[in-house]
Amino acid sequence: MKNTQLQTVQKHLNEINKIISDIKDEINSLEDALESKDISKFCNFKSDLEKYRKLPTNIALSVPKFKPERIEGVLCKLFGFLTPRLITSDGYNHDNYSMKTPQKSPEAGCSWPVKQLLGEPQTIATLHTDKEYIQYHVAYQGDGKIWTCGGNNTIKLYSINQGSLLKSITTKSGLWPYDIAMTKSGHLVYTDYNDRTVNIVKNEKIEEVVRMKNWKPEGVCSASSGGFLVILMSKVKEQSKVVCYHGSKEINSIQFDDLGRPLYSNSKTKYITENRNLDICVSDNQDGQFLRYIDCGLRQPWGLCVDANDNLFVALYEEKQVKKMKHMQ
Repeated sequence: MKNTQLQTVQKHLNEINKIISDIKDEINSLEDALESKDISKFCNFKSDLEKYRKLPTNIALSVPKFKPERIEGVLCKLFGFLTPRLITSDGYNHDNYSMKTPQKSPEAGCSWPVKQLLGEPQTIATLHTDKEYIQYHVAYQGDGKIWTCGGNNTIKLYSINQGSLLKSITTKSGLWPYDIAMTKSGHLVYTDYNDRTVNIVKNEKIEEVVRMKNWKPEGVCSASSGGFLVILMSKVKEQSKVVCYHGSKEINSIQFDDLGRPLYSNSKTKYITENRNLDICVSDNQDGQFLRYIDCGLRQPWGLCVDANDNLFVALYEEKQVKKMKHMQ
């Protein structure tokens, strides 16, 4: 494929170079006629420049994409697996990135390619939140602690094991947060759609990190670079994009896929996450192989997150609960 495309490009380049050479010859002939003292040579000169107005058709080359088949069962273990590598940086200095392999605790077990789905998912713990507290999103902090947020202006930290409320934070604007996530450094970050801001919580103090003018932030997730990814919507909800921030600095912006299509449709609900392969996954670019439903009598599940041991935390909108579930072994 490489040689075929190389031959095509070389042929196209030769055509272009031939045209350039002919044009130069035409220009030299015209200059000779202009500088000639023979008036008949000047008057009889005919230019062929018109034929060069139409250039060869431009060619577009696509990069081949490898589509692997899923390896099942015992054969998968024989192949082994790669541990993920993360790009991290010191502070907010974006000129000095380094590669770092994350260290997992012994109890974290093997990574995804080796683990198997349980025959039946198990509910390990159920957290009952306040009766008046409607929750949409959940973020795992560590040590059995989870953040939740819902249809009011508070973000709450619970102990899933003890079933107790540990901390409650009121948003800076007094408006309800659209989404929450934990950064790699262990800080809570939340988006305020109506206030058009992204905020981070450090030592129980809220810092405004980014304020938009023509865009509104929706979903947010942590990025391997140490920053976070945010879904931005235009004011009239006609355009959307994903932006990577490190602190208040915009690192990258993605609005279209490799085929020029928008990342998101005009649907109301949009989500984003970064998987273990460091891919950015959005809810409207469906791809992959369906594995199973995880039911266990859940009613209106909304927010999702996982911990290092692949425990699944599900925020139940109607039940006002958070369930900790085990679905892999």
